[in-house]
Amino acid sequence: MTNEALLALIEQGEGVTIEFKECKNEVSSEVYPTVCSFSNRFGGHLFMGVKDTGEIIGVNRNCVKDMKKNFSNMINNPQKISPTLYLSVEEYEIDGKIILYVYVPRSSQVHTCNKITYDRIEDADVDISKSTTQMSELYMRKQTDFTEKKMFPYLSIEDLDMSLMKRVRNMAKSKDANHPWIQMDDMSILRSAGLYGRDFSTGKEGFNLAAVLLFGKDETIKSCLPAYKTDAIYRVDNIDRYDDREDIRTNLIDSYDELIEFIYRHADDKFFLDGTQRISVRSIIAREIVSNILMHREYSSPFPAKVIIEKDRILTENANKTYHYGRIKADSFTPYPKNPIIANFFNNIGRADELGSGVRNLYKYTKMYADSEPIMFEDDVFRTEIPLVKNGNSDKIAINSDKIAIKDLNSRETAIYRFIEENGSISNSQACQLLDLKAPTVRIIFRKMINKSVIQPIGENRNRKYILTK
Repeated sequence: MTNEALLALIEQGEGVTIEFKECKNEVSSEVYPTVCSFSNRFGGHLFMGVKDTGEIIGVNRNCVKDMKKNFSNMINNPQKISPTLYLSVEEYEIDGKIILYVYVPRSSQVHTCNKITYDRIEDADVDISKSTTQMSELYMRKQTDFTEKKMFPYLSIEDLDMSLMKRVRNMAKSKDANHPWIQMDDMSILRSAGLYGRDFSTGKEGFNLAAVLLFGKDETIKSCLPAYKTDAIYRVDNIDRYDDREDIRTNLIDSYDELIEFIYRHADDKFFLDGTQRISVRSIIAREIVSNILMHREYSSPFPAKVIIEKDRILTENANKTYHYGRIKADSFTPYPKNPIIANFFNNIGRADELGSGVRNLYKYTKMYADSEPIMFEDDVFRTEIPLVKNGNSDKIAINSDKIAIKDLNSRETAIYRFIEENGSISNSQACQLLDLKAPTVRIIFRKMINKSVIQPIGENRNRKYILTK
């Protein structure tokens, strides 16, 4: 968001979706009921460093780092906010004063703060815990707004693939070494993520559709959503049909991996320096379009989601619940969560960032890749087009001759390759944790990648690590 857009919001004054907090040296305890009430109502914009009158006083710049850290810790603490939220604090400087800004999206769940349910009434955070009528209205409103919240009271944990939990904990740990999920049992994670709960409008308790999509066995997903599938199509030579195709009908955790691997197999890579960091632009673009098509899709529609790779572009299509018709621009859109439970889960395991970052990243990195802007159009079918050509060249951008083509790697080798890209190197123990495999098997994978000239070892014995071949 630009400073001009930020000031325009502040000029509107406090209201149902805008709240000011002074918070000069620390995050006030009054901030968290506001976060809770925004989540329960329409979402909203929270400003720290601004008086109730709209006067910008700023926060102590020496306290900014601790304030951001403390805010993140509190909203991820189930004892404070339940279910937990994943929000980002953005820092702005206006006339030499620091403002902290948080966009709180509307949630499909009912949240509590200190075990109290707050709703946003005008410009106030109101405790409605003891009002049967208001609580019932709140639950009914949530239930009708979000398909992912649909309850399946007869679904049991045996219908879910709980073997995925080990990977989920590892991914959460990779994102945050102190993530609370690391110490939780399986059922506590499901509850904390909002995948199991009680529908107070009907009295039913159980797993919801988000749980089915994230952890459901293939037969469970097919039973609950018969039309569910994602088509991955590569169409370059045989343009009437396809050259390669994947029909993906599995859980979203595995679907993400399969779609990423499909894009890596068929779209060439290109490397850039972002500041001093070497990055794979294709990896970033693939991550954003895949997470978007899985997180923000309207799953009640029988329309199949598609990822289509053609000679000069990547196209995606998915059913959508429209909130803002038309083309989405990076500098003028308002992010809105279509499936907040699924989006929050992806955030916790590091497969998505804060709401709205995907659009910004696609605009930034597509320009690096092809000197062109992506096209994102919101309608009943959400469409994204990512150009793959540069300066009108009809040929795909070729990978640098000294770089290995990802399409030559299998899924485990690709995971190792991506880890090294992001971290510079990988050890045997890190690869064991990443792939959930034992050391002898990992050493075989390393040996094959060395033979392909993809990686090379550095160091000896216990200190040995592997880097990309230059």
